Amino acid sequence: MFDLFRSRDKMVRYVLTGLLAIVALSMVSYLVPGSGTPSGGNDDVIAKIGDEVLTMREVQMNVQAAMRSKQFPIEMIQNYIPEYINQMISERAMAYQAQHMGFEANDADTASAIKSMLPNLFPGGQFNAATYEAFLRQQNLTVPEFEANVHKQLLLTRLRNIILEGMIVTNDEIEKEYRRRNEKVKVDYIAFSPDKMRSKVTISDAELKDYFAKHRPEYTTEEKRSFDLYVVSEQKVAESFTVTEADLRTMYAANQDRYRLPERVQVRHILLTTTGKSADDVKKIEAKANDLLKQLKAGGNFGELAKKNSEDPGSGSKGGELGWVVRGQMVKNFEEASFTQKVNELTTPVKTEYGYHIVQVTAKEPAHLKPFEEVKAELVTERQKQGVFDRMQQIADQVHNTLQKSPAQGEELVRKLNVSLYHVDKAGSNDPIQEVGVSKDLFDSLASVQKGGVTPTIAVPGNKIAIAILREIIPVRPAELNEVEGRVRDRLSADKARQMAADKGREAGEKLKTAGGDFKKLAKDLGAEIKTTPDFGPDGAAEGIGSSSYLADAFTKPVDTILGPLTISEQVFVVRVAAKTEADMSQLPAKREELVTQLKSKKSRERQELFEDGLVTELIKQGKIKKNDAAIKRLVANYRG
Repeated sequence: MFDLFRSRDKMVRYVLTGLLAIVALSMVSYLVPGSGTPSGGNDDVIAKIGDEVLTMREVQMNVQAAMRSKQFPIEMIQNYIPEYINQMISERAMAYQAQHMGFEANDADTASAIKSMLPNLFPGGQFNAATYEAFLRQQNLTVPEFEANVHKQLLLTRLRNIILEGMIVTNDEIEKEYRRRNEKVKVDYIAFSPDKMRSKVTISDAELKDYFAKHRPEYTTEEKRSFDLYVVSEQKVAESFTVTEADLRTMYAANQDRYRLPERVQVRHILLTTTGKSADDVKKIEAKANDLLKQLKAGGNFGELAKKNSEDPGSGSKGGELGWVVRGQMVKNFEEASFTQKVNELTTPVKTEYGYHIVQVTAKEPAHLKPFEEVKAELVTERQKQGVFDRMQQIADQVHNTLQKSPAQGEELVRKLNVSLYHVDKAGSNDPIQEVGVSKDLFDSLASVQKGGVTPTIAVPGNKIAIAILREIIPVRPAELNEVEGRVRDRLSADKARQMAADKGREAGEKLKTAGGDFKKLAKDLGAEIKTTPDFGPDGAAEGIGSSSYLADAFTKPVDTILGPLTISEQVFVVRVAAKTEADMSQLPAKREELVTQLKSKKSRERQELFEDGLVTELIKQGKIKKNDAAIKRLVANYRG
């Protein structure tokens, strides 16, 4: 059919990529070879829509593409998979309905649709069919499959147009939305914070015991463990580790390339830039460079002349000093002059792309190998560090292997290998352990072994390696008050502080009634501070309070209306509507077109979602859509961490 496509446009690959992306936005599941036919047994079928099936492979491809493009947090993947399945079912249901309603699109319609989407694909009305087919093969698609999918997209578009046909936005809706977006309010408020109340909370022993008795089922001890802990310490191993001269010389011989220094020169220069200058200016600059050279040869101070004349922002202020440089660091002409002239010799002005340089080499050093004595201290440090690390690993592995075979040899290992041994009793995951401190990795390892089991070697704080033998597991049990008193007291204190804040809010509300709504008098009576928010709109936030949705009544009630007490994020607020700014209706004409577009878009989404939800529900009732719940659960389970 696509004899209409005849072009040798070099951009065809990119255009086709765009086409695939456009179609995939709403029909990604159709762009899979073999969609519409089962790929295996019933276990591979996620859902059946009419005569078509949605396969597990197609869903997986969708999910993997979404993961690659980071469309959702990876840890939330199990929540998103059912949503992706529902979206794909909904798309296929729409396609089924379009065909059922008799929508048609011929080959010319399909070609015309693609031409209107991508007019650059058809310069001169020609198309390179070989390039077209080759590109589709890279996407695992054939030309008929791809064109059929574009055809289906046309049908869906026509169905959606029918759904949205006749949708209008009234003047009242436009004005109402404009007012809603542009009206502003400002409120005064008094806040009662539980955090500030905490300092006023007192708790008697009787209250603490009563609270614990009422909430006792909520308090349990942490599961604890008793174990023998063997610790290999870097410090202890280092004390017994020796580095021999022979070891160092062997290292030196094996790593001489690290200690080879290339030829280098210590150089300084004065730069007069010619960048962007005219030919006449360049001649003047060259003359100035020659004049400076004469001054230097007559005994002028290089550093002072560089500070006054050099236009190199990096070295000029330092008397032209560039320090030590090696080949490859400088532009060609400058490098050649630097490495060919004698020490303290002054070159004639050297021309580079930057300008004219007067160059002086103040020292030279040929390529050479650093002598052993010069790098010996560095070698000692390196050898000690690597040797101690290797020795620690050897000791830890020996302890681990021996304990697995014969735990009774633990005491002998301590003496033989200078390893520390601690008998730890009834420790929880947050308890500090001698020489180790708090180590989550240690307790995670202990949780992975049975009683009498040996943990893997574990890196613990302080550059140490630990191995443990689990002696006992102390299970969770109901806690006694003395074991959780701190937690109970803290929770009771927080509860009482919240209650105090709520009581203060109620008290404020009652006093407002007797004070005739006088907000200032209320604040004075309570010794509270009145705060005022800046103006905010219904889609914004009230500074110091939170989302404006908490204060929806402020937009519909008159000024001086009292709202509250309102509990927002545990704080209790008493609020007065202080001022209202009405929307400037004179600006509505300038915003009308934008509002119409946005309101139509919102209505379109709502209407389409309603239609699609209703259609899927009805097709499920009719038995035209059948979900394979077992396959869906199995698919979700595959993505569990």
